[in-house]
Amino acid sequence: MSSLPAIRRRPALVALALASVLAFTVSPAVATAAAPAAVPVNLTATVRLNNCSATLVRYPSSRSTDRAMMLTNGHCFEGGFLAPGQVIMNRSSTRRGTLLNSSGSSVLGLTADRVLYATMTGTDVTLYRLTRTFASIQSATGIAARTIAASHPVPGDTFVPSGFFARIFNCDIERFVPTLREDRWTWHDSIGFARGCNTIHGTSGSPVISVATGEVVGINNTGNDDGQVCTLNNPCEVNPDGTTTAMKGLDYGQETYWFTTCLTASRTIDLNKAGCLLTRPGG
Repeated sequence: MSSLPAIRRRPALVALALASVLAFTVSPAVATAAAPAAVPVNLTATVRLNNCSATLVRYPSSRSTDRAMMLTNGHCFEGGFLAPGQVIMNRSSTRRGTLLNSSGSSVLGLTADRVLYATMTGTDVTLYRLTRTFASIQSATGIAARTIAASHPVPGDTFVPSGFFARIFNCDIERFVPTLREDRWTWHDSIGFARGCNTIHGTSGSPVISVATGEVVGINNTGNDDGQVCTLNNPCEVNPDGTTTAMKGLDYGQETYWFTTCLTASRTIDLNKAGCLLTRPGG
């Protein structure tokens, strides 16, 4: 994880193309089934930070009158990298970002007033509360927050829109890595992207969005730059027997449904809730 927050790779940026629509003929007596609407592959609701990418997000249970939220990586936290085992909750913040529309144009400045949750242990996330409500932002810009999916992601088509670069990366989920290690940090059940993702430094914190649903299923956080094993910017996969493997050019993300496992009825994070997956302090 470098000063331009994250772990990323070669600058071969790939603009995602939407899947082609199937054409088929039917006899006049047979009704034509409408094809499911394709999820727009664009930059809407992405956020440009000074060192990373982020996303305007909501929980599945969020209300329009709730304060809006902004999601990025733990290693993008404005105070620098968090120590192993460190968890930050409900700390004041003045973090600023710029909200982008579907084409990547800047439309609104955003300001956070609180870090709701941040860690680099077990996962790599920072979730901010903003000063404006979801309704206020949508009224001012027409942009709705992306919903954090409530279930574990599945292999398949996803895209990674970077607010920092205002570009889209084609990063399909291929598999899940039980234990991923980079320097002093260890993450669990990480997303393993198929080759060709090619994210780069600055795309850290970008959402991983399902082409099927448009929901945020993960967050882009690292990749192996040089082929080294378990060093900074060179994550390694830890096998069940403790051995490690690493390959230059492989990219990874972290799951975001973990947040939904810790929510109370009032949509606050409770790390003591049964089934909560987010790391506790010291964990």
